[in-house]
Amino acid sequence: MHERVLRGLIFVLLAALLVAAVSGCALRTPGDSRVPDTHTVSRGETLYSIASRYGLEWRAVARRNAIGAPYVIHPGQRLRLTGPARSSPPPVPSRETASGSGASSSERGRPSGTGDEPASAPEPEPEPEPRPAPSGDGEWVWPADGDVVRAFSDSSSTRRGLGIGGEPGDPVRAARSGEVVYAGGGLVGYGRLIIVRHDERFLSAYGHNDELLVEEGDTVEGGDPIARLGASGTDRPMLHFEIRVDGSPVDPAGYLPDR
Repeated sequence: MHERVLRGLIFVLLAALLVAAVSGCALRTPGDSRVPDTHTVSRGETLYSIASRYGLEWRAVARRNAIGAPYVIHPGQRLRLTGPARSSPPPVPSRETASGSGASSSERGRPSGTGDEPASAPEPEPEPEPRPAPSGDGEWVWPADGDVVRAFSDSSSTRRGLGIGGEPGDPVRAARSGEVVYAGGGLVGYGRLIIVRHDERFLSAYGHNDELLVEEGDTVEGGDPIARLGASGTDRPMLHFEIRVDGSPVDPAGYLPDR
């Protein structure tokens, strides 16, 4: 009888410990007192690492700060972890601010109309920097076999990549090794879209697919099939392919090898 009671007490104790462990791993809600109102981005951090640190869902943090694909953030940028979603993204600190010199982020680059303080005068556009080379995760490969039917253009928001023609169902391949950080159809103008993060600076995007073959979180190698070419949102079968460096679109022709 005594042994039976002892076993019962041990069972209750283990059950209580398991419940406590599961509760400690649960996602924190924005109203949780353990979640600060804001977080200042440090070098090397991503939306995913910041959200994980506070037990939040990274897409919720993106929506709260009006950050869209490809979800790039910058050192010194202040992100809101609580409160309603923004209607416009938070101001991005200048290069001097991010490195710790010059004026603070509250003194430079604040958009007008915030009601906090007068906006500073717009700074002159910096001279274009040399195009950075990808860091050691392999060379770029063409994501599709068709001809380029639409060239990259800096002046058009709808042509910030290459249009590569083909037949419906043609393979779409990862242009370089990396992690799939988005796979879905929720971004207007891109149809069924895949975004691959290659490193801290480089992303590639593959739009207007007919079928997606990978999911968010998958790791891919350059040349791996990730989708089937389609025409979701275009007037002809076409892959819309972008390369972004630090969040800004660049001409993929400068990175892809000669055919």
